[in-house]
Amino acid sequence: MLSNILVIILVLLMLASAITAIQAKELVVSIISAGLVSLLASVLYLMLSAPDVAMTEAAIGSGLSTIIFFYVLNKVRGGENG
Repeated sequence: MLSNILVIILVLLMLASAITAIQAKELVVSIISAGLVSLLASVLYLMLSAPDVAMTEAAIGSGLSTIIFFYVLNKVRGGENG
């Protein structure tokens, strides 16, 4: 029962983060929100007894993708200024 409530809370947080990622005016906020969606998904995978999928989602979906998005954003902004 408690795990079902936690899953519902995680899903609602994921939906709120996804909507924030779409609706945010600042790209930095969108990138962080998208990374948060992946991080919450990895917790959800862990709760659903899929630890290998959770580790992959946390490393690639939340970590690597967020770093790549910030790198590209920095390159694009650097190209606009110089």
